[in-house]
Amino acid sequence: MPFENLPTVLADALTARGYEALTPVQAEATADEAVGRDLIVSAQTGSGKTVAFGLAAAPDLLVDGKLPLAGAPLALVIAPTRELALQVSRELGWLYAGANARIATCVGGMDASRERRALNGGAHIVVGTPGRLRDHLERGALDLGSLRVAVLDEADEMLDMGFRDDLEGILDTTPEGRRTLLFSATMPKPIVALAKRYQRDALRISTVGENRGHGDIAYVAVPVAPSDIEHAVINLLRFYEAETAMLFCATRDNVRHLHASLVERGFAAVALSGEHSQNERNSALQALRDRRARVCVATDVAARGIDLPTLSLVVHVEMPRDAETLQHRSGRTGRAGKKGTAVLIVPYPRRRRVDMMLKGARINAEWRDPPTVEDIRAQDRERLLADLLAPVEVDEEDTALAERLMAEKTPAEIAAALVRAHRAALPAPEELVDRTALSPLEQKGHRAGFDDTVWFRMDIGRRQNADARWILPLICRRGHVTKAEVGAIRIGQMETSFQIPRSIADRFYDAVKRSAGEDEVTIIPGDGPPPQGGGSARQRGGPNRPQQRPGGGAPYRAKPAGPRGPRRG
Repeated sequence: MPFENLPTVLADALTARGYEALTPVQAEATADEAVGRDLIVSAQTGSGKTVAFGLAAAPDLLVDGKLPLAGAPLALVIAPTRELALQVSRELGWLYAGANARIATCVGGMDASRERRALNGGAHIVVGTPGRLRDHLERGALDLGSLRVAVLDEADEMLDMGFRDDLEGILDTTPEGRRTLLFSATMPKPIVALAKRYQRDALRISTVGENRGHGDIAYVAVPVAPSDIEHAVINLLRFYEAETAMLFCATRDNVRHLHASLVERGFAAVALSGEHSQNERNSALQALRDRRARVCVATDVAARGIDLPTLSLVVHVEMPRDAETLQHRSGRTGRAGKKGTAVLIVPYPRRRRVDMMLKGARINAEWRDPPTVEDIRAQDRERLLADLLAPVEVDEEDTALAERLMAEKTPAEIAAALVRAHRAALPAPEELVDRTALSPLEQKGHRAGFDDTVWFRMDIGRRQNADARWILPLICRRGHVTKAEVGAIRIGQMETSFQIPRSIADRFYDAVKRSAGEDEVTIIPGDGPPPQGGGSARQRGGPNRPQQRPGGGAPYRAKPAGPRGPRRG
């Protein structure tokens, strides 16, 4: 019997759930040396921590393999978010189902009066978030006087979220003889300090690999122009075509904007952030589980503790604040032995910082250019061929329809129609600014083949919402040049400077003059490169000062520019 050292009721539950053996963290948490002791456990997200502390608590909860009558709770599990608390409750529910365990959940955003009734009716295990648990405690609805085990799940995240006072307020009311189990993917210094105060002779368990962030996650870093981040997201989703993907943003506003943009482009996407109600969150998660949605855009806190078995792609749209958050985010995929991919979208100026973060976390990421339109189309062709060549079962109606089609069209025409229908259902990939192959030095203005250049400038900058996504096409259109013939672009507060090779500068300038009436943007030759710090040429005389054309001749001045915003996709 693979679980001979566990109570029969729990061993049967694991077997029924399809377990053939315990994961490393589960095995260590139930080893003889861990029985009856306080534990500090570091283990990767997705390694089975919830079942691990459920099994670790069993010797304190079960008597002869059974639970006593439900009354004041015997075990308390504290989690940072509603989603994680509800997930923990579900996991412990099936694990202790054979013991007829009564589990009460107490989380923010749910009906507090219903929770109080559940607590008054008796519970063996209470699972909740810090704020709601402390509220029930102060109102007298939660009695921790009989508590035998207290579990802090994702304790580092709770401290980061400002729950230290709530945690201490809860733990201070528990009996001194209770066990305290700290479980988390990481264990920073604040957690160690908390352990010293509330634990005695704790056993330290760590199943985190020393040489890698997560064995089942492939990390990919994609450098892009800052203005191309959203387009890179779209191309990554189209390239990987993951069954379920999660995109992480830093703020609620950014979640809202990216979610709206993806839906507009035809992606089946949902959003999770602090502004959503519990019902909205539940609805979004259910849409992901039943495949009505394939993409989830979320903030760090909203996505904490979410377990989606089909999640194979995580995209860090905005970089996390530190390596621990990076691993927590990425740990949404690559769970329970399945493979996953975590992609970091890295704006050019932040590549050095990201490199340092990855090295500090011992994560070996592959630096790779973002997928191009042709890359995506090549993937589409392979996927389409695989789908159409796969064996399928057909019924009489399908056969009759196929015969009718064959009578009207040739096989080639029918196949072409199938391909066209397939492609029509897919969101279109995006063209990216062709600067991804440049080195960091080249990205600052020193591109190969641009050693001898002329600087031009236009009288629009950040104050007029200047953005490379529409500035580059404007330069190409006005000057009759290609993207490859435009060098570095530096956007200042009031104006933008850019490079044109000296060999074509005269031709470019003549075309600019002829196209002056097409818009209200003034383009004139510059008098040298702009300051590296982003200062504008206006501070050195302003764009309205007459400039000589590169090859001599009369100065050129177009009509003043008015405010202009970026094009919207």
